[in-house]
Order: sequence, then C-alpha cells, then structure tokens
Amino acid sequence: MKQLILASQSPRRSEILKKAGYQFASFPVYVSEIPNKNLSLDEQILDIAGRKADAVVAQLKAGPSTPKDQVILTADTMVCFGAKALGKPENEDEAFEFLRLLSGRRHQVKTALCLVDLGTGESASHIETTDVFFRNLSDSDIRSYIATGEPMDKAGAYAIQGIGAKFVEKFEGDFDNVVGLPLHALEKLFTLKGWIFQKTPHGL
Repeated sequence: MKQLILASQSPRRSEILKKAGYQFASFPVYVSEIPNKNLSLDEQILDIAGRKADAVVAQLKAGPSTPKDQVILTADTMVCFGAKALGKPENEDEAFEFLRLLSGRRHQVKTALCLVDLGTGESASHIETTDVFFRNLSDSDIRSYIATGEPMDKAGAYAIQGIGAKFVEKFEGDFDNVVGLPLHALEKLFTLKGWIFQKTPHGL
C-alpha cells in the first residue's frame, strides 16, 4: 500500500482526488512555471510538472528520513490556442484579451501528470488533452465575467467548473482534465505501475 503525496496548492486537484475517495497528503511546492520556449507545448507542460516533482523529491530526501512507501503526484495545466499558451492572466486587460481570443472558437486544455515513487525512484508521466468549444461572447459578457474575479487565477482566464461554464458550448474529452487533474488517466498510470493507494469506502 502506497501513500499518495499531492504536490499542488490547487484546491481543485485536491477536490477531484477527495471525490474519488483517495486519502493523500498535500505538499505544496513552488518552482518557476515559466515555460521553456525551446520545447513544444506538450514538452513545456511536462517539463514544468517534472520540475515540481524534482523539487519535492529533493526536499523530502533532504529530511531526516525518506519514507519508502510514498508516491509523489505533480501536475501542470495549460490552456492552448493553436501554438499559443494562455496561462493565468496578469491583469484584467490580459484576461479580456484571452477570453476575446477564445470566443466562438475551439481551444485545447492540456494537463501533464508526473509521478515518482520515492522508494524505488520509478517514475511515470502523461499528458492529457481536452478540446473545448466556446460560444460567441460579447464584450459585455467578458467584462461582466471578469468583474466576478473568477478568471484572475485560472489558466486561460476561465473556470469550467465555475461561472465560466456558461461560455462553454461543448467539450470533447475528460472534464476533470479541464479542471486540472485527469482522473481516468491518473488511475490508468496507477494500474500500469501496480501502485495501490488507501481509499475511503464509499458512503463514508
């Protein structure tokens, strides 16, 4: 039985794991999330998730003892429009620019997963992609949404699980991936590696 360590400060990722019944410990980590422009978009996202995993492993191994039954989970989510990556907007003007760009168009949400077994050093990674289609948005729609404050800490300046859902015409792929953690892909990695984690029985 392994212990799952979620190296993320995202309440959305924590909520997805909790709803699935996983018992886990949170270990927020702070690393540079500036993409390496020499890499492709997929490689950039995997690189950032890998940086987070490396930072956690280094911190835990620097401690007095390294538990051998822990598996580190890190993730990074990016909203992509063509070859352009849309991170968290720096200000309201940039949030407006992002949402105007996505209006009436299809974009992709990509989440990179990185897993490291502290005991064996074994690792696994995966990138999940979901296509999201926005309806046409008026400038008034966008400004009203920005006024709620929701877009300001979200990649691509919207939250599909929040008020931003009203902008989404349809999506193709994993909904949880757009929120920030593709659960089905994650559980496939668990199975592939033979990792078993403690879960809360349903109904408790």
